[in-house]
Amino acid sequence: MHKSKSQLPVTMESSDTTMRTEYGWGGMVVAYNDLPAGFDVRPLLEGLPNDACHCPHWGVVLKGAIHMVFTDGSEEIVRAGEVFFWPEGHTGWCEEDTTLIDFSPEKEFGEVMAHIAAKAGNGS
Repeated sequence: MHKSKSQLPVTMESSDTTMRTEYGWGGMVVAYNDLPAGFDVRPLLEGLPNDACHCPHWGVVLKGAIHMVFTDGSEEIVRAGEVFFWPEGHTGWCEEDTTLIDFSPEKEFGEVMAHIAAKAGNGS
């Protein structure tokens, strides 16, 4: 199975952020994300346990850098050309304009995205 970026459906978009995701990749979701410098996911995760994402992600940063903070107190910056694994219990923000591809389990990814959609829908 393979697809180009343009074949993945846009599931979240704003003036400078685009998230393309598709379920059905062997029980995983593939996500292709273009995120601007300063993009901060922390407010979107408020209300989840520890105000953090409980979905693990495996992927690669193609461009830019993203700063991750984990509930165990550790932090890391993942830069262009680096692969990553983020276990449950993380949050973060983009250090600069960032493009990344990640794979995540469908169930947990769906739960986190439903939470984000609900927050966006009620304006918080």
